Amino acid sequence: MPVATACPISLTASQRQRLKKAAYRHKTPYQARVRSQIVLMATRGRSNAQIAGEVGAHVDTVRTWRGRFADGGLPALADRKRSGHPARFAPVQVAEAKALACQLPAETGVPLARWSCPELAAELTSRGVTDTVSASTVRRWLRQDVLKPWQYHSWIFIRDPDFRAKAQRVLDLYARTYEGEPLGADEYVVSSDEKTSIQARCRCHPTLAPGRARAMRVNHTYDRGGAVAYLAAYDVHRTTVFGRCEAITGIAPFMALVEQVMTTEPYASARRVFWIVDNGSSHRGKKAIDRLTKAFRTRSWSTPPSTPRGQTRSRSSSRSSSARSSHPWPGSTDTQLPTDTKNPPSPWQHDHPPKDLRS
Repeated sequence: MPVATACPISLTASQRQRLKKAAYRHKTPYQARVRSQIVLMATRGRSNAQIAGEVGAHVDTVRTWRGRFADGGLPALADRKRSGHPARFAPVQVAEAKALACQLPAETGVPLARWSCPELAAELTSRGVTDTVSASTVRRWLRQDVLKPWQYHSWIFIRDPDFRAKAQRVLDLYARTYEGEPLGADEYVVSSDEKTSIQARCRCHPTLAPGRARAMRVNHTYDRGGAVAYLAAYDVHRTTVFGRCEAITGIAPFMALVEQVMTTEPYASARRVFWIVDNGSSHRGKKAIDRLTKAFRTRSWSTPPSTPRGQTRSRSSSRSSSARSSHPWPGSTDTQLPTDTKNPPSPWQHDHPPKDLRS
């Protein structure tokens, strides 16, 4: 019986290189490798039967992929799109499942705090939206819109009705604006904070570097080296960070941080440097203003009206050798201090800002 043969296939240099790479790479899928080998052997003038014997495939398979390549080139070696199994659930059912996931369980009368995929599948079945649906199917539907009703993010509702007006000053400083006027090139905004009780730990044995098929190894046991506090000041517009470690937090460590920043250029010769801090005891009240005024010969420190504790606070300092402010601030050298010494006004307009305002 004569063996059926076919005309050899001609390839360009780039096609031949791509086929060789697909035919001999270890990570190439098996089907793609066999198809590439079939085409490469066909370019050498071999018959379909010879190619089938060498690659271990049926002669009809060789004939099919040889013909597809001759008609469509390299893209024809990929699998054709298939219709797949008919959809079991209608798009309306999928949309109702996603809408249910976006509702609180309490609103639907279900005694749950959060939805889970099994609970959603059971609720869809009990409502008659679907006949029977698995939790994995519901999870696949929710994944399409990145819905995760079983996760939650806690937040604190702002109780101060005037919070927007009080936080506006901090936000304006971050936007390089103060009292409606843009900040100059020699004016800076520094945000400061303290991180307490950072544990210093020393491993009892050295860490082993990673190697081939081996992750880095860190010894489990360690010795405690005590707790330290980290104080940091961040120039929000120049993206410059100043930091220092102290044994404890307090007035002296904070003053050391301020001195570290204010004795460094360009802050030492700046026209104004605005500091944004929280209401920590080391930088709160008239005494803190007096300390900083005396230490750095600051022309004025702003002391806006007092606000309840637990809200955002901001502080600004003005460094200059001449009285240039047309709006003197209470507490400056140009104005008299309030007579009430027992309850002096707070030196900040705002109390604790939200985390996103202080980052």
